[in-house]
Amino acid sequence: MTMTLQKLWQRLVQTARLSCGVPDYDVYVAHLRAHHPERRIPTYAEFFRDRQTARYKGTGGRCC
Repeated sequence: MTMTLQKLWQRLVQTARLSCGVPDYDVYVAHLRAHHPERRIPTYAEFFRDRQTARYKGTGGRCC
């Protein structure tokens, strides 16, 4: 029972982070290892900076 609640809690935290625009680094690293083993795994700071650039398209913020 405890394991089920723990998994549920992890999913809820992940959903809350994604809805706020905070990407999940651990999921990204697992994806890279499984599907792109030749690519270098970025640090969390590099990953976060890349996600911010992708989200805001490097323009320094939203237009509206």
